[in-house]
Amino acid sequence: MIEPEVLLFHDDGITPNSNLPVIVYRDVFRRLELKSDTSIKDVFESNDWTNNWADVIMTKNHYHSTTHEAIGINKGRVRLKIGGKDGSIVSLKSGDVILIPAGVGHYSLSNEIFYEAIGGYPNGEEWDLIFDEKDKHKVAIERIRQIQIPEKDPIFGLNGLLLKYWK
Repeated sequence: MIEPEVLLFHDDGITPNSNLPVIVYRDVFRRLELKSDTSIKDVFESNDWTNNWADVIMTKNHYHSTTHEAIGINKGRVRLKIGGKDGSIVSLKSGDVILIPAGVGHYSLSNEIFYEAIGGYPNGEEWDLIFDEKDKHKVAIERIRQIQIPEKDPIFGLNGLLLKYWK
């Protein structure tokens, strides 16, 4: 099993963040020795993380109050700010995957578009988009509390570390 990086961020009054940690799998696709034609999207879909997109990550802090999110870097590099105004910078490169619990703020610090990210959501859940909107904070927290822990890790399915760290 590949040991991930685990990061925890607390509510800052604007971004709820989460009591569930952010999980970062480094270089997971090379380390798993997947067939060359297996894509991040294929792996996400095989573990029921669907409603996928392929794009760059927004450059404005935002979070989702309706679902958790997995983002895999398909090509290139990106620097993300995770956890709102008091958060941390996380650098990701092709083959890395980050699991972001509902409520955790995130945005790209990379203004160039020389990378591609693939996103996915457990069971294809629909996502909302909340920016630094203090007036939505309280309602978002209530919505986040109702979200279930996914049944599968987007990379390792039933054997994934998400199930260990997200309790």
